[in-house]
Amino acid sequence: MQRSKGDRSLRNTPKAVRRKGSAVTIDEVAAHAGVSAMTVSRVINGHTGVREGNRERVLRSVQELDYRPNLAASALAAAQQTCIALIYTNPSSSYLRELLVGALRGSTRAAVQLLIASWDELGPRARREAARSLASRVAGVILPPPLCESKAIVDAFVNAGIAVVAIASGHFSGRISCVRIDDRHASRDIVEHLIAQGHRRIGYIAGDPNQTASAQRSQGYRDALVDAGIGYDEALVYAGHFTYRSGLEAAQQLLSLPCPPSAIFASNDDMASAVVSVAHRRGLQVPGDLSVVGFDDTSASTMVWPEVTTIHQPVAEMADAAIDILLGEIRRTPGARQNIVNHVLPHQLVLRASVQPPGRP
Repeated sequence: MQRSKGDRSLRNTPKAVRRKGSAVTIDEVAAHAGVSAMTVSRVINGHTGVREGNRERVLRSVQELDYRPNLAASALAAAQQTCIALIYTNPSSSYLRELLVGALRGSTRAAVQLLIASWDELGPRARREAARSLASRVAGVILPPPLCESKAIVDAFVNAGIAVVAIASGHFSGRISCVRIDDRHASRDIVEHLIAQGHRRIGYIAGDPNQTASAQRSQGYRDALVDAGIGYDEALVYAGHFTYRSGLEAAQQLLSLPCPPSAIFASNDDMASAVVSVAHRRGLQVPGDLSVVGFDDTSASTMVWPEVTTIHQPVAEMADAAIDILLGEIRRTPGARQNIVNHVLPHQLVLRASVQPPGRP
C-alpha cells in the first residue's frame, strides 16, 4: 500500500518534538540527561547518593523539557516503599486482635507495608539483637506494651534513627511519640461507678508491675477510694500480670478472705473474666453476690456470662493513629525539628450486666 506524504512526514518527526499538551515522561527526561530513570526519580524526590554532575544534568533537563512529575503517583510509590513494623509480646490474644485490626487498617489506608513480628520466644539479649537487625529494614516501629517499657529496645531503635511510637504508655514520652488513654482517670471512673452502686469493699487485681499503665490504674483505684472517704486496704489488693491465669489466682485469694469484697475491679478484661469463672466455681452469683468490672473492652469482656462492665480503651484506633504519627515523622523534612507527639484518646465506661448494688437478690 502506498503511503501518503503526511504519513511519511509523521514517521520522520523527531521524538523530541511532541504534540501540544502531551506530557513529558520520566523516561524522556532520563534520555535527555543521559542518566537512568531511577536517577531522575531520586533527584526529583530529594534522595541523597546521586553524583552532583548527574543531579545538575537532571535538573537542567527537567527545566528544559518543562517536566512536571505526577505528584500523586510519586506519593503512592513512596508510601509503598515505606515499611513499618509492629512488634508484640502481649500475652492477651483479645488485646492483640484489636491491635492488629487497627494497624492493618492504618497501613492499608496509607498504602505502606506493615511487618508484624512476634518476639514472644526471645530473651532480653535476643530482643536487642533483633531490634538492631530490624532497624536496617524499616522506617518506623510501633511498640505496644510491654516492649514500649524497655529502655534497651527503645534505645536500639532511636539510636538507629528509626521513628518509634509507643502504644498505651507514656513512659518515654520525652523521647518517642505515644498514643494512649488517661489510664488513671479511666480507672477512677470505673471505681466511682462501683461506689455509686453502694460498694465500699472493693477488691482490686493490679496488672503487670513493669508496665506504666498498671501504676496509673492502681493510682486511679486509690484516687476513687480517697474521694469517697473509703480507706485503702492492702488485703483487698492482689498483683496480677494481665493474664487469665493470674486473674484466677488473685480471685481465689480475694474470695477466700474472711470478709470478701462485694465487688472486684480487675485491671484488664482477661483477669475480669477469670474472676467471673472463679465466682461461678464457688457457687456465687454475678452480680447478685459479687460485682465484677474489667478494663480494655476486648472480646474477653463479652465471652463470659454475664458480660462484664469495663472501660473501653480504643486499642484499634490507637494503632491506626500510630501509623499516621509514624508517617509524619518518617516524612519530616531533613533538618526539621523532631515532633514528639503525646496523643491521648478518650476512654468510655461501658455498662453491662456484671454490676449491681451489694446485697440485692
